[in-house]
Amino acid sequence: MSLPNIKLADGNTIPQIGLGLWQVKDQAEFNTAVNAAIEAGYRHFDTAQAYDNEYFLGEVWKKSGLKRDELFITTKIAVTNFGHRKALKSFEESLKNLQTDYVDLLLLHFPVTLLRKGAWQALEEIRSTGGTKSIGVSNYTIRHLEEMKSYAKEMPAINQVELHVFLQQPELVKYCRDNNIVVEAYSPLAHAKAMDNEVIAQIAKKHGKTYAQIMLSWLVEQDMVVIPKSVTLSRIRENIDIFDFKLDKEDLAELANQDRDMRTCWSPVHVP
Repeated sequence: MSLPNIKLADGNTIPQIGLGLWQVKDQAEFNTAVNAAIEAGYRHFDTAQAYDNEYFLGEVWKKSGLKRDELFITTKIAVTNFGHRKALKSFEESLKNLQTDYVDLLLLHFPVTLLRKGAWQALEEIRSTGGTKSIGVSNYTIRHLEEMKSYAKEMPAINQVELHVFLQQPELVKYCRDNNIVVEAYSPLAHAKAMDNEVIAQIAKKHGKTYAQIMLSWLVEQDMVVIPKSVTLSRIRENIDIFDFKLDKEDLAELANQDRDMRTCWSPVHVP
């Protein structure tokens, strides 16, 4: 199965769907999930220093039989490693753990006040020396992105944020589009905290798809990258099986009305 890619402003591409690896701390469970994902067709894996599982990903991809250039690996600089020197040093450790000499995408995990400028400059440096193909940010608001224009030589290729049918963030999405920043949606299923929406259930029934598949498809059809997280093998397969149907205009309009500004993760909204 060939999955769609999204083109980034820096000329690179990213597979439109990936496997999120947050909270997968058990190595056996991790290996089973990632191997099942590879078998199902995933090639994009999203980890972070703060997840404490970069090492697991390094081990499992090395044994998978896949070549490094067949994979898309994302990691993120943890907030405890912000600042210029710390970011550079911690990234060296990440490469060792991931058993690779480069990552495809390197993100700053959160807009840490005072330290984010130095950390971003470290990412620019890492990109210029080939340690990462693309650089971006996570959890940045319009305010944080605007501020970057005063110090960034290169603006982020991606902003990875919590985004789903119940947290649509239209102003942020528009801003990113206008500034050639691809939006990548984490927690695209809202941690299963609202699986009882009648509109989504009806649309799922109409298309012969599951509730979760409609939530993911809504994001994909707006040219966003999605990284659903699951360790359940049937769900890992289900989450990638969304490219054989299309939501119609009526579906999209109804789904746009389901926004509740419902956050299920940490919020960057009040970070200065």
